[in-house]
Amino acid sequence: MIHPEHQRRAYLQAMGIDVWLPRDAAEPVAALASDAAGAMDWDELRRCVADCTRCALSKSRTQTVFGAGKQDANWMIIGEAPGAEEDRRGEPFVGRAGQMLNEMLRAVGLSRESVFIANVLKCRPPNNRDPEPGEASACRQYLERQIELVQPQVILAVGKIAAQNLLQSDEPVGRMRGRRHDLKGVPLVVTYHPAYLLRSPSQKRKVWHDLCLAKQLGSEVAA
Repeated sequence: MIHPEHQRRAYLQAMGIDVWLPRDAAEPVAALASDAAGAMDWDELRRCVADCTRCALSKSRTQTVFGAGKQDANWMIIGEAPGAEEDRRGEPFVGRAGQMLNEMLRAVGLSRESVFIANVLKCRPPNNRDPEPGEASACRQYLERQIELVQPQVILAVGKIAAQNLLQSDEPVGRMRGRRHDLKGVPLVVTYHPAYLLRSPSQKRKVWHDLCLAKQLGSEVAA
């Protein structure tokens, strides 16, 4: 069990508030923050993300994009980072890419409301550039706690950035897709990003196969 004072310090640190510790403190604050993130419920985690200043993106964002959907969903969809419209509205996967994602889900009998959607980053990188390693690392505990709270039967990683960060791999999507991966015991399937499908509609058949694989793996977990 986490000591109450340790948990208090960790909450403050996770929100970007400086915490004074004596030089001989036995536990580093970073470790305490990890413990606290693992103990937060949905409301606590949402507040912590909203107030986060762990990286420089907190200075340029309009607002954080926590995630959306069913909190005990069977499927969890994870993308890379918010874009301009997501940053403005505070919701993941809106606009044309969001509509394409909705179509992907409908193809296997799901709806946006029946899944939980999140991103590797909770803040928009300037000019929609790729997330930097330090930024992804700063958000990692938030995403991991979301996965723990949702307890999905399957995770669908959409796009290179999401897949590579989740699996700690530098393989291209084309080599990662089409097979089962595991993230802390949860089946994970990699597929192309909806924005990529808008540019390359010929890849929709491959995405269909990936969605069918995800559905099969999720059914096996539920059985």
